[in-house]
Amino acid sequence: MRSLLALIAAFASLYAGAAVAQSVGQFPFALTREGQMLGAVEGEVASFKGLAYAAPPVGSLRWRPPQALPESSEMSTAYDYAAPCLQPAMPAAREDCLTLNVFRPFGVDGPLPVMVFIHGGDFIAGTASDPLFDGSRFAQAGLIVVTLNYRLGALGWLTRPALSDGGSGNFGLMDQVTALHWVHDNIAAFGGDANNVTLFGNGAGATSIALLMLCAQSRDLFQKAILQSVPGRARLHSSQEAEAAGRQFVAALGQEADLRAVKPARLLAAEKRLLEKSSRSFAPAMDGHLVTEDIAAGFTAAHESRIPLIIGSNDDETRFDSELEVKETLSASGESIDELRKLYPDAARPSDVAASFYTDKVFSEPVRMLARLHAVSGAPTFRYRFAYVPEARRGNPDEGHGRELQFIFGVEGVPGAGIFSRRDREVSSRMRAYWINFARSGDPNGAELPHWDAAADHDHLLLIANDRIASGDDPWVERLDRLTRESKK
Repeated sequence: MRSLLALIAAFASLYAGAAVAQSVGQFPFALTREGQMLGAVEGEVASFKGLAYAAPPVGSLRWRPPQALPESSEMSTAYDYAAPCLQPAMPAAREDCLTLNVFRPFGVDGPLPVMVFIHGGDFIAGTASDPLFDGSRFAQAGLIVVTLNYRLGALGWLTRPALSDGGSGNFGLMDQVTALHWVHDNIAAFGGDANNVTLFGNGAGATSIALLMLCAQSRDLFQKAILQSVPGRARLHSSQEAEAAGRQFVAALGQEADLRAVKPARLLAAEKRLLEKSSRSFAPAMDGHLVTEDIAAGFTAAHESRIPLIIGSNDDETRFDSELEVKETLSASGESIDELRKLYPDAARPSDVAASFYTDKVFSEPVRMLARLHAVSGAPTFRYRFAYVPEARRGNPDEGHGRELQFIFGVEGVPGAGIFSRRDREVSSRMRAYWINFARSGDPNGAELPHWDAAADHDHLLLIANDRIASGDDPWVERLDRLTRESKK
């Protein structure tokens, strides 16, 4: 290994002045501002894992905007994923987590389209190191995929004026913007095209991307976006509400003294206690700088980047197990159970009715609303609904939120991703082809794929169901129209 490192280091040194122009696809290394990165090669794919895009946000840098790393000429190996960002459910998580992973085709030169994935997890969980998010399938098709970590929970979203200038708690969003700057500045060294970047993400990742579309500091850093299961009408915390949550966190922590010196375990314990009382204690909030308006308000005012957009959701985003959740959801609908059964005739139990109503209210209708608004801006807009269930799960389907991710990445046999049947793989291949075509040109359509009509000002969408993939009018128009009327009251 030492001789291999020496050989590649010598080659990199020889061509350091032409890092962008060299045939990067032929070698498993990349010359970045932070040093020379040696990746791993498996088959047709080179991967670079655990690349730092900012200084570790620890000690005096905790609850501060991400800081640049020093320039370096050192050679580093990038074989393994770095630690996830600190979160209660992952013992291996660490504060030093501002890293990303790059997957690119080996033996293929660029410039290649770039896809940047932002993971979900309600802003308190998740990681780019999840094996489900392996970008190899995209790389095999000639694209570069970047997956990134960003600060979560109290460390990512705590608003505390005494800790930072202006008290902004959107450190996780700052991390994402910094990672996009890293991609813009360095992706050519991996064979990528910095002027052809597509963001895609699910849930909290999709919310992040929608906010980045509304953010002046990031809009020149990507050219296309894919929003998967974005809760488009969700209201963000005001700065006052975010500060109140910050005070509650400090109270749960039990000390006001130097918060930057508190051990991570104590931070997590306090975060967990607060989340048990309020699950939305840590999330993006209005700060008057990065975040100035709710997503729905921003799209209504046409403030978002007018870029090609894919947007959609799944037809069964949630499951309800407790009777209390069912009663609360049905009560919030403002309709009797009999009226709701008319809207959802296929829902057999009250829990099924409640889950269908929740899916429509939080995801289906807001997604349609954002698609309509974005299409009015003149930007190409494509809406979908994912209703496919893996063949092995049809007798006992699980919660649908995030189910599309395995089909998009095409990963099998890892935690959270079972083994596909032949039909499952066909659907996965077609979905990924739509995403790939869109990343290349802004249009998901391609040869041998069912045509996907643009949303325009109509209710067209691509329905990905168990029996077909087809573009047409939305069969849920009537019930979504009803929810739209209710939202305007």
